[in-house]
Amino acid sequence: MHLGCIADDFTGASDLANTLTRGGMRTVQTIGVPGGDLEVNADAVVVALKTRSIDRDEAVRQSLAAHAWLAQRGCSQFLFKICSTFDSTPRGNIGPVGDALRHAVGGGGCIAVCPAFPTNGRTVYRGHLFVGDKLLNESGMEKHPLTPMTDANLVRVLQAQTANRVALVGHELVRSGADAIRARLNVLAGEGAAFAIVDALSDADLHALGAALAGMRLAIGGSGIALGLPENFRPAGAPGAPAVHRADIVARAVVLAGSCSQATRAQVAAFVRGGRVLHAEISHVVHDQDYVERVADWCLAQPQAALVATSAAPEDVAAATATFGAPVAGAIEHFFGRLAAALFARGVRRFVVAGGETSGAVVGALGVRQFAIGAEIDPGVPVLTTEAPRPMALALKSGNFGAADFFQRALAATGTDP
Repeated sequence: MHLGCIADDFTGASDLANTLTRGGMRTVQTIGVPGGDLEVNADAVVVALKTRSIDRDEAVRQSLAAHAWLAQRGCSQFLFKICSTFDSTPRGNIGPVGDALRHAVGGGGCIAVCPAFPTNGRTVYRGHLFVGDKLLNESGMEKHPLTPMTDANLVRVLQAQTANRVALVGHELVRSGADAIRARLNVLAGEGAAFAIVDALSDADLHALGAALAGMRLAIGGSGIALGLPENFRPAGAPGAPAVHRADIVARAVVLAGSCSQATRAQVAAFVRGGRVLHAEISHVVHDQDYVERVADWCLAQPQAALVATSAAPEDVAAATATFGAPVAGAIEHFFGRLAAALFARGVRRFVVAGGETSGAVVGALGVRQFAIGAEIDPGVPVLTTEAPRPMALALKSGNFGAADFFQRALAATGTDP
C-alpha cells in the first residue's frame, strides 16, 4: 500500500477512488476506519469519513484514526480529500484536520492545498475558486444549508480556520512546472508558511502539481490533485492497468435525492419526465416514524425504478428550517438511511444517491464496509460495487456533479431490473 487517502465525505471518496483507478492504481474505498479483520490488497486506499460538517474535534479524531490505520499499513504519502467547492465553515473542518494531519506526518513543510477539478468547472486563480465562470460565492454555494461559501478567496477562508500561516502558489509558477512548484513550497516553508493554496486552471496544471508532490508526506485537495499522483509510484511498480469492476447485478433499483444543489434539482426535474418521483413531505420526515415504510412500499409498487427526493430550492429549505428548526437536515439524513435499509430488506440492491450527507447516511444504514471501483458514469462519479454476502451496486453523487440525465444513466450503469 503506497497512498493513504482520508476523505471528508462519501461521494468525494468515490470521486477520488475513481481518479486513482483511472490512473492505474489498484484502489479500494472503505467506509470508515477499517477494523482489524478487513483484508485490503491495493496500491491506494481511500478511507471515507463523514466529517465535513460535524464537530471539529470529532472530525480531527476520526481523521487521525484513519491516518494511524493507513500508516500502520506502510503508506508513504497521505492525501486529505476535501470538496472541490472547499465546503467548510469559519471554524473548519479543513483547517483543524489539516493542522492535525500535518503534525501527524512530521509537522514540517508547506502543505499544498488545491481543490481544483477543471473537468467539472472548478478552477483556482490567484487563490480564488471559480465554479464555471462564477466566483464560488456567486455560484449558488453561498446558499448551501450546511456550509454556505460566502468568500471565494481560499487563502482567506483557510486562514480563518488555522493559526498557522496560509500562503499562495500563483499560476505563473504552476505553469512553469513541477520543479517551480516544489521550489516555491520549499521557500514558503522556510518563511514559516504551513499551507499554500495552489492555483490550477487545467488538468496539465494538476499533473504538474502531482509531480511536484512526489516524496511529500501530505497534500490536501479535491480529486483533481490526484491526477498526477499515480505516476509518482510507477518506479516502485505500484500502478498497473486499471481494474474496473463490472456491475452485473440483476435487482430492483431506486434513486434517493437529498441534495438541494442546482444540478440535483435539474436532474430530478429531468427524471420526472420519464419516471415516477415522490417528493417526501418534510413534516412526515420529521415527525412520522411510519412514513419510511409507506414510502418504501410506494417505491416497490412502481413498475420501474422510482425516485424519492427532498431536494428543494434554497428559499424552501429556509422555510422548512424556520418551521421545523435546525434539526431538519439531520432528520432528512436519518430518513434516507432508514429508507435505504427498508428498501434493501425488500430486495433493492441498486442505489443511486445524490448528496454527500445523504450518501453517508445511506451507506451507513446499509452496513457497507468497502467498495470496488467500477465504470465512470460522469466525471467524478463511478459505479461502486460490494461483494457477498451483501452484493450491491451504488452510485454516490456529489450534489453539484452530473449532467441532467445522470439518474437515468446511473440506473443503467448499476445493473438491470429483474
